[in-house]
Amino acid sequence: MKWRYNWGWNIVLLFSGFVIMISVMVGMSVSQKIDLISDDYYAMELVHQEKIDKIKRANGLPNGVTWKLNEQYLDVVFPENIQQNSIGGNVILYCPSDNRKDRSFPIQLGENHTLRIPKTDLEPGRYRLQVDWSANEVTYWHEGVINIDG
Repeated sequence: MKWRYNWGWNIVLLFSGFVIMISVMVGMSVSQKIDLISDDYYAMELVHQEKIDKIKRANGLPNGVTWKLNEQYLDVVFPENIQQNSIGGNVILYCPSDNRKDRSFPIQLGENHTLRIPKTDLEPGRYRLQVDWSANEVTYWHEGVINIDG
């Protein structure tokens, strides 16, 4: 009996190729790491209006928060027209690609209204710098993007 290739084999090959392709795609999607912004993402969404109000107040300041990145430090500079001892809050470095790199620093100002963060405390990557701070019981929010090189 002689074996022959016919249209039935085309169907079998097409179906097998489809099953293999779907299996590979499912395997790739299961191994992909997916992080939410935070573990309590939905609770944070409920207080979003407060954040909008903080941003509006921060934009109304004559001098806002600035930051400088140099060889050794990330310097977060607060307005000099506000009393240094009344400033409090947190500086958050949020890494969208890997939540293990996220860092939070309490605001403890040094000279010249500056919070100095050593680059040795930070891993290389792209971060969203989020400054959630208050002065004289008024809250503010500043945000920007920063790239830390290795």
